[in-house]
Amino acid sequence: MSAQSAIVLHKLLKRFNDFTAVNGIDLEIKKGEIFGLLGPNGAGKSTTINMILGLIKPTSGSITVEDIDMINKQELGKAHIGIVSQETLIEPELTAAQNIVLFGRLYHVSENKIDEKVDELLNLAELTDFKDKYAGTFSGGMQRRLAVVRALVHDPDIILLDEPTNGLDVQNRVKLWELLRHINETRNVTVLITTQYLEEADNLCNRIAIIDHGKIIALGTSSQLKQSIGKGNVIDISANKELIPHIEKLMKDMGLESAKGTGNKVMANIGTDPMKKINKLLGILEKNKIHIDGISMHEPTLDDVFLKLTGTSMRDAVETSSKNDRWLAGGRHGMM
Repeated sequence: MSAQSAIVLHKLLKRFNDFTAVNGIDLEIKKGEIFGLLGPNGAGKSTTINMILGLIKPTSGSITVEDIDMINKQELGKAHIGIVSQETLIEPELTAAQNIVLFGRLYHVSENKIDEKVDELLNLAELTDFKDKYAGTFSGGMQRRLAVVRALVHDPDIILLDEPTNGLDVQNRVKLWELLRHINETRNVTVLITTQYLEEADNLCNRIAIIDHGKIIALGTSSQLKQSIGKGNVIDISANKELIPHIEKLMKDMGLESAKGTGNKVMANIGTDPMKKINKLLGILEKNKIHIDGISMHEPTLDDVFLKLTGTSMRDAVETSSKNDRWLAGGRHGMM
C-alpha cells in the first residue's frame, strides 16, 4: 500500500448465494481527495462501503484503510473513519448539541473535548443558532448537515458518505457539496462518496470510479472520463424506438463508429466539422424516409461515458431501478 493511499481494495468480491454484488474490485483512493463511486441503484456501491466498514464480510479479497487490514483488524481501522449513512439517522428527540455529544461518547471522545467539538462542529454546519433545538424539527438539509459534522466528532482521517444528497432539493444539495469541500480542504479529510447523481460526481469529486453490476468499468477525473468519448461534441438523435437500430446502423455506415442506441435515442461523437456531418446525416435519414423527433449537440457528459460503456444511459438505469424499488415497495405493502 502506498503511503499516499487512504483506502486500497484488492480483488474485492462479495457474493450473496448465487448473486455477485461486487465482482473483483481493485481500487486505490488517495489521501486528501474527494473520490466518487458513481453508479445506479444495485450497482454495488453500498455493498462496497459496507465491506470497507466491516459491516459485511467479503467473500474474498482485501481491504486496507490507513495501512490497517480491515478484515482482521476492523476496530483499529474504524477509528480512522467517519460514516454518514444513506438514511439520515439523527436522533429527533435530542438537540443538535446532544446528537454530537452522543456520537462523541460512542467514539470514546473525552468529555472536555466533546464540549469543544459541539460548538466547533455546529459552526461548521452553520447550525450554531440551533444548538439547543430538537433535531426532529430541522429541515431535511439541516439534518443531513448535522449528520455530516457529527461524523467528524472523533477527528477521522476518512469520511464515507453513502448517497448523502439523496432526496435533497438542488439548493440543499449544493450547500452540502460546499460543506464537504470545506471539510476536505481545511481538515485534509479524505472523502469517499457514493452517488447516482451525475452532476454530483462531476462537480464535487476529484476522481470518479463508475461502477456497474459490481465492476469498476471506468476510473479517472471527470475530464479524463469525458475525453474517452473522443474529441469534439456529441449528438443525440431521438426517434421512435423501432427506428433506433436502423438509425444507429446508418450513422456507423457514414463513419460515426461511436454511434450507440438505447431506448428512443442514439448517441455518437461527432468529431470535427459537426455541422457538415449533421447535414449529411439528416440527408441520409431523409433519403431513407426515417422520421426523427429531434436532434441536439452538446459537450460530452458522464452520462455519455456510461452509455458508451454499458449500452444504456445512466439516467435511464437510475429511473428503471427507482421504478423497480417503488414496485417492490408497493408489492410488500400490498402483501401486508
